[in-house]
Order: sequence, then C-alpha cells, then structure tokens
Amino acid sequence: MFDPKQLLDQVLGGGNAPGRPGGLGGLGGFGQQVRGTLDSMGGTGGFAGGTAVGGLLGMLLGGRSRGGGLVSYGTAAAIGALALHAYQAYQRGQAVQSTAPMNPDQVQSTPAHTLPHAAPAADGGSFELVLIRAMVAAAKADGTIDATEQQKLFGEVEKLGLDSAAKGYVFDLLNKPVDMESIASAVATPEQAAEVYLASRLTVDPDQAVERAYLDGLAARLQLPGELRAHLDQQAASAPAAAG
Repeated sequence: MFDPKQLLDQVLGGGNAPGRPGGLGGLGGFGQQVRGTLDSMGGTGGFAGGTAVGGLLGMLLGGRSRGGGLVSYGTAAAIGALALHAYQAYQRGQAVQSTAPMNPDQVQSTPAHTLPHAAPAADGGSFELVLIRAMVAAAKADGTIDATEQQKLFGEVEKLGLDSAAKGYVFDLLNKPVDMESIASAVATPEQAAEVYLASRLTVDPDQAVERAYLDGLAARLQLPGELRAHLDQQAASAPAAAG
C-alpha cells in the first residue's frame, strides 16, 4: 500500500525537486513566479517548506491562477493549519472581520497531531486520500478536461515516479466523475469538513460561476455553517497578501 501522505505531497507538488516534472522548475515562467513568491517569504522553508504548485494539481490547473492560495499554502500541513485556525475562530464566535489571517510562524508552529487530517476518515481510512479526492474533484469542476488533456495527464503522471499502487490510484481518480456526496460522507469531524472545503477553495477560482457553484454545493453537503465558511473563505483570500 502506498503512503497517503507522500502521495498527497506529490499531488500538491511538494514531493518533487525543482526541475523535475511537477516541480517548480517544470512550470516555466509560472514556476519562476512561484519561486519568487516563496523566496520573498524566506525561501521554500517559508510557509510550506518545499511547496510547489506542480504535481498533479499543477497539471490539472495547467498553470492557471486559482486565486493564488495554492501558491502560498500548498502543503497538507499548511492547509490543515489554516482550516483549524478558521474553525477555532468560528467556535469562539469571532467575527470574520476581526480575525487576523495566520502568519508563517503560526502555520509552522501548529502541532501536526492537531491538524484535521491527522485523524482518520469516517471509514477509518487515511484522510489525506480524502483531501486528494477533494482537490482533484475541485480542479475538474469546470469540466474543461477533454480526452486529449486526459491522455496528457496520464502521460505526466507516468513521470512522477509513483509506485504502481499510487499510480493506479491516481489513474482511477482521474477517470472517475466528480462525486461530492462521496467526499462529504468521508468526513468524520467538523474540522475535517473545514479542511476539505478550504483545500477545494484553494484549488478553484471562486470568481468563475461554475466553480463557485461547485463550492456552494460542496459547502451544503459538508453542512458548513455560513459563518464558518466565511472564515475559511477569508483564510483562502488572504493567501496572496500573506505571500507578498
């Protein structure tokens, strides 16, 4: 069985060295722009410690900007920390306007065992795999991946250096239709619901009607209170400013 955490790093791009497929060096000018963003935060040890927008999501997005959040916060640990921060602010009854976005030190100092994905999914499996499913589904939500693009994705996945089990899982995931009900049913806690929504929100462009509609549908299935969703949206929207 493959390592879910390692696969999630590959999906986000953090598992690839610069210059390898899916790494910063593999994205041309866009990769250089991301590298500059990370360098401005003190190098790749800034927010995400080796983050890249490459990997599977980079291929799915084709270098398109999705609000900038994934550039700044593209690791599972960072996404989990941001989701937890938003959930805790909601639990305390803080107004969104009075809740400051997390800074890099706060993200890095969040204990790993407290992150939502540290707990198992509702079926007892790895919640990292749920996050992968959620982000791939969100990236496919605009319906722009045709048969030619699908074949290109398969070819690129071959270059990622995944073992046979992980590769089979990714191929199967790319072939499956978007299933929000299945994703939502895998969530075991409110904190995990927050993390699924935030990971999806960081993957799409909410200014696009079809992608906003996807987020609306996902939030409904996750039964996210409106105020919690507002906190999560704020964390996602603050990503570009935090990176600059």
